Amino acid sequence: MALRKVLVTASVLLIASVAAPAKASADWLVTPFVGWNWGAAANLFNLDQLDDEFEQRADYGASFGWMGAGALGWEVDFGYSPNFFQNTIGVTSLEFDNSNLTTVMGNVLVGIPIGGQHGAGLRPYAVGGVGLIKSRIGGPDDLFDVHSNDFGINVGAGAIFFLGDRFGVRGDIRYFRSLQDNAPDTLFDIALSDFRYWRGSVGATIRF
Repeated sequence: MALRKVLVTASVLLIASVAAPAKASADWLVTPFVGWNWGAAANLFNLDQLDDEFEQRADYGASFGWMGAGALGWEVDFGYSPNFFQNTIGVTSLEFDNSNLTTVMGNVLVGIPIGGQHGAGLRPYAVGGVGLIKSRIGGPDDLFDVHSNDFGINVGAGAIFFLGDRFGVRGDIRYFRSLQDNAPDTLFDIALSDFRYWRGSVGATIRF
């Protein structure tokens, strides 16, 4: 519990520090998106330290963010992937019913508005942050139903091509990985867990 409080507090402070110097020329950005997950793997049952691999799955969601006149900004990114764990390939080779994956990430954006803040232009960016990775795995014939809420990280890069003042097209690629607490009795013994995957997405961005 102490670990989660530390991570949540740090995330809020980081986002607040980035958003603080807002100016009149800042942009608010809303982007619904569709995407695809690949390269997903995890050691589901700790069998000989070998990983299970998951089939590619569709992902969809939305992000809400802010970019100032400079390079820094922030966003909240929500993603949902139905049937994420449905089939595994590897050690266990199981079929899971009614599985899904949900991510909610608070990210820092570093981007350059090529062409200015108005009209058509290109804004390449790098993105990274921390948040929640929520998974659900349902067993065959409802034999079990496992829910997990874990902290995780995501990093990536992409670009927004603005067609005018209000609308644009965004595409990016991100890497997600969950975190684990190796020593629950201490505050800062945080490590990367076995669960990870990539997400590519494309979306329509509204700027206001």
